[in-house]
Amino acid sequence: MAKNNNNLSAPQFHDPEKARQYLERTVWPYGPVCPHCGTVGDHYELKGKSTRPGLYKCHMCREPFTVTVGTVFERSKIPLNKWLMAVYLLCSSKKGMSSHQLHRTLGVTYKTAWFMTHRIREAMKTNPSGLLGSGGGTVEADETFWLNSKRSKKGREYKGRGFKHKEKILALVERGGQVRSFHIPEVNASNLRPVLKAQMAKDAHLMTDEHSSYKAFGHLFASHQHVKHGQGEYVRGNVHTNTVEGYFSLLKRGLIGTYHHCSAKHLQRYVTEFDFRYNNRSRLGIEDKERADIALQGIVGKRLTYRPINPEVASEQT
Repeated sequence: MAKNNNNLSAPQFHDPEKARQYLERTVWPYGPVCPHCGTVGDHYELKGKSTRPGLYKCHMCREPFTVTVGTVFERSKIPLNKWLMAVYLLCSSKKGMSSHQLHRTLGVTYKTAWFMTHRIREAMKTNPSGLLGSGGGTVEADETFWLNSKRSKKGREYKGRGFKHKEKILALVERGGQVRSFHIPEVNASNLRPVLKAQMAKDAHLMTDEHSSYKAFGHLFASHQHVKHGQGEYVRGNVHTNTVEGYFSLLKRGLIGTYHHCSAKHLQRYVTEFDFRYNNRSRLGIEDKERADIALQGIVGKRLTYRPINPEVASEQT
């Protein structure tokens, strides 16, 4: 019988005070941390009839703070229990959850739900630890294309031929490990080379398709082997790109089936969301609750306001 780590009946999803306590335990496992000076544990809680729960004051810098100060939740008027539910839903939905679905589920406006999902995606951004393929591992590299609907002069939607008008996404997947994806301007050696050099270890074994751009710098790694998709070759012994193509399959099902239309401006955030869930997948022993907790731990130091995003809210429709 599968282990049920958490569900939407948990108290932190229905009570703002329980949600605050849960968030404090998750974000501050060793006690409150002052977001102004970074002091850990040297604080006291402010109490009084007019004082809101969870307000602390730092002994060092004398500044007041709560668990949401300096995070993507800062100054939000949305109850914390709804924030925690939104994080859980986005982390537990394999192909994502649209802002329209979230606005219906949480009872907030679509504009609010749209902003919430982008702030949660900001929390999902992680600083990569180590290089892919370290110790002689195998890394598969491939690119895919994302086409938003185009309109002709008569206003009719169409899908053009070729790839020039499409958005390009490069993904590097370490077999049995992590994926790192990047929205790149063009698929050529000048764009691929710096990404692979920065993300892959020199002793890694690179697997690609026959795209000529990889041949220009494949010698930088322990080995470079490729399969010839154009000739109907997809597997040759241990040489294949099936892992990265499987990841692209999940990504495309989410973009097409859940989000439908992702502008080029925000495409990297959507890709980062799918990277996060893949890198914290069940096969690695990380279930929905742990995945949501990891996202909550990433809210710190990433305050995101509405104005810099400059959203075209109507661009995501479900």
